[in-house]
Amino acid sequence: MKKILTLFVTVLLLTACNKDFLDLNPNDRPSSGTFWKTESDYKMALTACYGAMQHPHFAQGLPTWDNLTDNAYGQHNEGQYGMTIGLSQGNVYANSEGFVSNVYTYGLKAVMRANIFLRNLEVFSGIDANTKKRNEAEARMIRAFFYSYLYRCYGDVPVINEVLDLNTQFKAKSPATEVYNFIMQDLDFAIANLPSQPYSVEKGRWTSNAAKAFKARLILYTAYDDSGNAIAAKMQEAKTVLASISGYSLATDFSDNFFDLKQESCPEIMMSVKYLAPNNYTNADLWYGDWIVVSPLANFINEFENANGTTATAVAQTNGKIDINTFTNASMASRDPRMAKTIFVDKFLHRGVYVTPSNARATNIGLAKFLSPNLDAPYQYSTQSQQDWVLMRYADVLLMKAEVENELSGASAEVYNYINQVRTRAGMPNLPAGLSKENMRTRIRHERRVELAFEGERYFDLKRWKIAPQVLNNVTDGIVARKFESKHYLWPLPQSEIDKNRGILVQNPNY
Repeated sequence: MKKILTLFVTVLLLTACNKDFLDLNPNDRPSSGTFWKTESDYKMALTACYGAMQHPHFAQGLPTWDNLTDNAYGQHNEGQYGMTIGLSQGNVYANSEGFVSNVYTYGLKAVMRANIFLRNLEVFSGIDANTKKRNEAEARMIRAFFYSYLYRCYGDVPVINEVLDLNTQFKAKSPATEVYNFIMQDLDFAIANLPSQPYSVEKGRWTSNAAKAFKARLILYTAYDDSGNAIAAKMQEAKTVLASISGYSLATDFSDNFFDLKQESCPEIMMSVKYLAPNNYTNADLWYGDWIVVSPLANFINEFENANGTTATAVAQTNGKIDINTFTNASMASRDPRMAKTIFVDKFLHRGVYVTPSNARATNIGLAKFLSPNLDAPYQYSTQSQQDWVLMRYADVLLMKAEVENELSGASAEVYNYINQVRTRAGMPNLPAGLSKENMRTRIRHERRVELAFEGERYFDLKRWKIAPQVLNNVTDGIVARKFESKHYLWPLPQSEIDKNRGILVQNPNY
């Protein structure tokens, strides 16, 4: 599969770079008259569909989504990092840059890339039926992946399942329910037609089990009403999907999911965006280990329990800066072992030596979870990061199973089994017996926060549980005043898209 990633890079280089890499109609590419002729053409085109997933917001930039939450602050207010300072303060406008504009525009461009592939695949006869079905399933899964972001961020968006031309290029929004149903159709097709083989067989390609896990994730996004009460039918639907997933287990070490030298043999990874230097790499280590693009908050640090499972004493802070005289890297030895594998205090330990990042630590804390121990530090512009960015892993499946079972039946033995598997792997004690349904819900949400931190799901968890306002509006980190209003459950469509659609595309309410 690493060889396939070299092809990824080749295609991406052929199809342009930087912010224009998803443009669909450049003049210097093969035309439809010379392309779409051989099976090799289709392999390259499918690889280009996968390549769209390498956009930073959906891969190496996943940790920056947590800058919108109670987990972290993003001191670099730039588009590639999501422009999260303004967004976290409630300054969400139709002309906002970063996440608000990019998720929509890049998401739909990636959808169009998949649609072009699907249209041409439909009429191509130079490929066997089974391969054709699988390729269609992969393209539809990629389309569903991007639509899941569009649905969760904007709600009503255009449903596009064709290749647009001058006569059809302007599309009105479809209701969110139709968007959801469209995604589900693609997911169901993917589940039925993707191989059920373990991810390790062909790393970087979608499998049926990964599609099932993403389907369960999206179902759970709709599984709470506006008051935050669980919807039993949705929970049961998610439970059924999750029960059909098989062939995965937890890695021995939590960090094996994130270090490139361990990822190749990791039994926990169900889907990831893959990289391979020197042709295909990111600046991830530079972003997080030197530029400090993500600054974990005291609020997040306080979430980690003591190693014996008791609640830890809150760390001292002044205006958002943690007191590094009283809380040090050594202090983490008495806490949940995942803490020291997730953050560092002021400096990070690298090959036995503490390395000081060149950029300021806004909270005195940095993100250690994804830093590569095999690369030289301090990290430089020339550092070629090649860790894969995990989109789904088995720990998430176990925690989703715990969540649905608890909401359906309370704190049963099954719930304890699912959550304690994750805690045991982390080196934490089992949860105490006799927890109520409500107390178990709190424990499950705690476990998701510390286990899946900076993997891009905290923001969506807060929204789906309908607790975003009360959580985010009570973050007092001393850096920025957080603000989340009810209207922020949906973002505005980019004004640039409204303007170019001749009045057909209507803005979301309250923007």
